[in-house]
Amino acid sequence: MKIKLGPIKKKQNSEARSETISDKSKFAIVESYKAARTNIMFSLSADDDKIFAITSYSKGEGKSTVSSNLAISFSKMEKRVLLVDCDLRRPNLHNIFKIENTVGLSNIIGKMADYDDCVHRDVIQNLDIITSGTIPPNPSELLCSARFSELVKNLYEEYDYIIFDTPPIGVVSDALLLKDLVAGFVVVIRERSTTHGDVQNLMESAKLADSKLLGFVKVGCIKAKRRSRRGYYYYQYY
Repeated sequence: MKIKLGPIKKKQNSEARSETISDKSKFAIVESYKAARTNIMFSLSADDDKIFAITSYSKGEGKSTVSSNLAISFSKMEKRVLLVDCDLRRPNLHNIFKIENTVGLSNIIGKMADYDDCVHRDVIQNLDIITSGTIPPNPSELLCSARFSELVKNLYEEYDYIIFDTPPIGVVSDALLLKDLVAGFVVVIRERSTTHGDVQNLMESAKLADSKLLGFVKVGCIKAKRRSRRGYYYYQYY
């Protein structure tokens, strides 16, 4: 699966940042996320699973934005969706949705807060979010802990889809620690940023960790100026 996309605490916190899709977003971008959603759904159905993770090779490639927009796209199907910020080193979901991050995932796993005190309900209709919480000194240990596995197991019956926003694989190995909890990883690559070498290294890391890649989402696609038969120019998304 490879989908190309254009550039990119309670009750509807409407003022999510502009990079998230909405009714005012460009048709091509919304439809691209719908196409990505459909492909992911088919991949999940093959494994009879409903949990997947979003990652990238390097920072700044747009994985958190893609995670957010896929979560929004899934929620538009009237499905209960949970988006979890598993990037405990450089979290960003709270910035995108403009919600508090005083407590979150790290606090739940560390037994410093209850789940109900950390989950943001209906940030967008049908979409709940757990932010990263306090940045811990031992993020890897928390993500591979039995308590996190128990939390995911308890949430499995409550939601139709659960999406993890994970750290870049080329920076830290945290994402691959979740391989036994997810059906697989969706990898975000950015045009004119992610290299063929990056993709190859990522695929080799996933193979060594015995992790499954569900596919790639390409972002930052340029508009191409092309000539029509009548000599006029028009723009088209690659």
